[in-house]
Amino acid sequence: MESAPAGGQGRRVTVVRDALAQRRQRDTKKNELKPHLNKTWCIGSVNAAFLAQMESLLWLYSLPVDSRFPVVCFDERPCFLIGDTVAALALKAGSARREHYEYEKNGSCALLAAIEPKTGKRLAQVYDQRRKREYALFLKELAAQYPEAEKIRLVQDNLNTHNLSSLYETFTAQEAFALGQRFELYYTPKKASWLNMIEIEFSAIARQCLQRRIASKAELEREVLSLVKERAAKAIKIEWQFSLASARTKLNRHYESVHAENIKYKET
Repeated sequence: MESAPAGGQGRRVTVVRDALAQRRQRDTKKNELKPHLNKTWCIGSVNAAFLAQMESLLWLYSLPVDSRFPVVCFDERPCFLIGDTVAALALKAGSARREHYEYEKNGSCALLAAIEPKTGKRLAQVYDQRRKREYALFLKELAAQYPEAEKIRLVQDNLNTHNLSSLYETFTAQEAFALGQRFELYYTPKKASWLNMIEIEFSAIARQCLQRRIASKAELEREVLSLVKERAAKAIKIEWQFSLASARTKLNRHYESVHAENIKYKET
């Protein structure tokens, strides 16, 4: 029998070892993927119009508290009503909630909310829908919370219901005009809801309340309004950190594309 060449076995071992190492490296990279986690984003076109609206909001957020001109952030979000088809198991200390995978859809409702970030003052209402009428009714309730204010500086997005025409479709012309005079409207740029501080409040409400099954509007209303009332009583504020100066530095390439001399704000 012919003997194997000297070192042949060693070479085979090396080849196998290298192949296994490469496979482990591929598996490691594969395991770095996290498909069970999900993040979303929405980026608008950062043009001159975007910068103008953004800077208007950042200036507004930098102002000191003034009871004559309170700065209030408003938005609305849908809430889906989900019930159990099989009762969940009783909660046990140290254990996660256990619920059956089947569920039933009971429709939806809408949460409308506002916050004055620098004082912690809040208002929330739950409605069956989120139409112009609900928006108008909410503004009437919000205005009643600030009887001494000359103008309520209201930050909101560009939804088609978020304008004073909603007041005229809900109230008489005299009442609509008087209510509209209570507000000074500021809009976030398109696809820039992150500039509205109410989204931070919605995130907190979702974590503490809305990220589980709630079967009825009455139950959701009771729990959400109770949570909002508690947060208002604690006067939980929002400390906004993104300033005009930081915007001009961090987004300098967009500023420079609008006007070349904006390069002077670039961080060096």
